[in-house]
Amino acid sequence: MRRSLLLVPMLLLAAPLAGQVASGAAVKWGPAPPFFPAGAKFAVVQGDPGASGEYTVRLQMPAGYVIAPHWHPTDEHVTVLSGALLLGMGDQADRGKATRIAAGGFITAPANAHHFAIAAMPSVVQVHGKGPFAITYVRAADDPRTARH
Repeated sequence: MRRSLLLVPMLLLAAPLAGQVASGAAVKWGPAPPFFPAGAKFAVVQGDPGASGEYTVRLQMPAGYVIAPHWHPTDEHVTVLSGALLLGMGDQADRGKATRIAAGGFITAPANAHHFAIAAMPSVVQVHGKGPFAITYVRAADDPRTARH
């Protein structure tokens, strides 16, 4: 009996490893999709952000990179992997109202909440949520898809 009780916690600790495991070197970077401003790199780590279900993506941004105020129809969970991100809520990209999130920091932007992001330095963030991923800019003129036409 004692032996089986000891095995249960060990099995629970091992359970997360049964899923998808990849080294950082295995992440395939490419240009960011057109709904992001030019200059960032993008990688899909898990799932398909364009489909229903869970996804995990990474965004690599140069210093000063700005994602204008926008919102998503689902919660967006953001972890800063390196660098620092200025993230603020509202309809204006106001650095003074942003919170600085350093490497290792985490924030959830709730569904439909207007927010913006600025890379305070070269930064990599990981975003996960439930798809399909969608982004709507508060001002249509800020949408890179509109600006390219």
